[in-house]
Amino acid sequence: MSRTSTVIAGNWKMYKTTCEAKTFVESLAPLIKKSQATVYLAVPFTAIDQTVQVVKELGAPITIGAQNMNDAAEGAFTGEIAARMLKDVGAGFVILGHSERRQIFNETSAFINKKVKRALKDSLQPILCIGETLAQHESGETESVLKGQLQGSLEGVTSEELSKMIIAYEPVWAIGTGKVAHPDDAEKAHAFVRSVLAEAWGKEVADHIVIQYGGSVKPENAVDLIRQPNIDGLLVGGASLSADTFSKIINGLLA
Repeated sequence: MSRTSTVIAGNWKMYKTTCEAKTFVESLAPLIKKSQATVYLAVPFTAIDQTVQVVKELGAPITIGAQNMNDAAEGAFTGEIAARMLKDVGAGFVILGHSERRQIFNETSAFINKKVKRALKDSLQPILCIGETLAQHESGETESVLKGQLQGSLEGVTSEELSKMIIAYEPVWAIGTGKVAHPDDAEKAHAFVRSVLAEAWGKEVADHIVIQYGGSVKPENAVDLIRQPNIDGLLVGGASLSADTFSKIINGLLA
């Protein structure tokens, strides 16, 4: 992975049945066949196997992944799912540390760190999410929060391992609210994240790692965001639920 690759990832969250997922991929595939972007799609656990099969059948340029996983290889953890299980059904990546996991399910950076290490050990690419709340943003704590989340979530991760990951900056106040960080502000945050990575894991890794922006991304703001020097991709929530809308973001078209 290099920064020349623009990575557009869709995160469906708890939406779409297996049938709906299959129909979506069948609709999306022809719309993005000429796109130069690298396309990821994080679907519900139940839809991974089916969407992977459809992608293969269509020869579509889409990597299917998961939205979460447990940090254990296996065990008596009712309702949980392991990285090996996700790999077994064809998942190529997993989203970890999403603000909804941190805020709603009280996941700490220390716990997310265990998940990151497990994903790397089991050859599942992590997309690590970081981001500040509105209160933290308004009180000027953005940089300290981002640095703390990076350090905590990546503790013990080597430079070589980090080079296999994707980082997603998602300001919590912009997720599902319709608010979006101004491109200049998003760029400033991304540049800061890259500087933290450079200081701790080396400039070479920091220069090449993909750092995505997420938070109310739409066709209307996607182009301005992706033009920023340190924004290498987008993590798209609600707008990824429509094949037409998501394809416009992927193709860089305005609605």
